[in-house]
Order: sequence, then C-alpha cells, then structure tokens
Amino acid sequence: MNTQLKAQFLDRRDRKNEEGFTLIEMLVVIIIIGILSAIAMPSFLSQAAKTRQSEAKNSTGALNRAQQAYYLENQIFADDVNKLSVGVVNSVSYNYVVSGNDFINQVANLATAQQADLKSYAGGVFKSANNLTTVAILCEANSAGNTPINAPMSANACANGSQRMQ
Repeated sequence: MNTQLKAQFLDRRDRKNEEGFTLIEMLVVIIIIGILSAIAMPSFLSQAAKTRQSEAKNSTGALNRAQQAYYLENQIFADDVNKLSVGVVNSVSYNYVVSGNDFINQVANLATAQQADLKSYAGGVFKSANNLTTVAILCEANSAGNTPINAPMSANACANGSQRMQ
C-alpha cells in the first residue's frame, strides 16, 4: 500500500474512535438536568397555585360587583350565587357561597379553597352610612389551607386570619 494511503486510513480510523460522547459525559449531563429540575420545580408549583388563586380573586370580586348591582335593583342583597347570574361556578379549586344573616344591610361572598396549597377569599358588600350606595371589600386568608375564612367585619376591616386585598 502507498504510504500516503496508509496515513489517511489510519487517520480516519483514529477519528472514528473519537466521535460521540462517553458514558461519563452523558451521566454528567443527566445529573445537571436533574439538579436544575429540582431547583425549578418548587417555583413552578407555587406559580401554578398563584394562577388558581387568581381565579378566586376575580370570581369573588365579580360576586361583589354583582351583589352591588343586585342591591341597586332590588334593595336587598342576593342570598344565592345563582341569583347573581355572573357565571361563577364551583370548581376543583374553589367552592363559592353567599353568606349572611342580614341581607338588607350586608352580605359576604366566600371562596373556600378545596386544596391545601391554596388561600381562601372572602368578599363583603355593605350598605353605606347614607343608605344610598354600597361599599365592597375583598379579604385574603393569611395562610393556605382548605378551611373557610370568616366574612369581613365591615367595609374597612377583614376578620381575624385574613388581610385586605388592595
């Protein structure tokens, strides 16, 4: 064989042995991906919970506004979510109820979390001091859990265990 041809043949044979990844390199990459996943997963899960909580905030706010409109038309607050006709329905994440014992002066709209990683919400609508308008408040539980929170005390104060939403 020609010397130049032998050199080319040996050069190609050596390159074939150097192509690809070794098992160690592949394991290192898999370990790095695993570590990054372990770091990112809790952040992702908390963002998913915040997304579901925004459902309850929006729905409770919609119930508050619907109660204000209902009161304007009927001079009494609605005692059932269905009377408000806003399309707020119970979901896997939240259960919505209207609560109160004096539907002439005040009403509470409660969104109770159905999963332990979510916060519950309470909205309240109160007849104003001049008896001509209504005032609403939205409260958020201080901690996550599937226990209902108490209805707001007034248009300015949430019950114990909850804080006013801005």
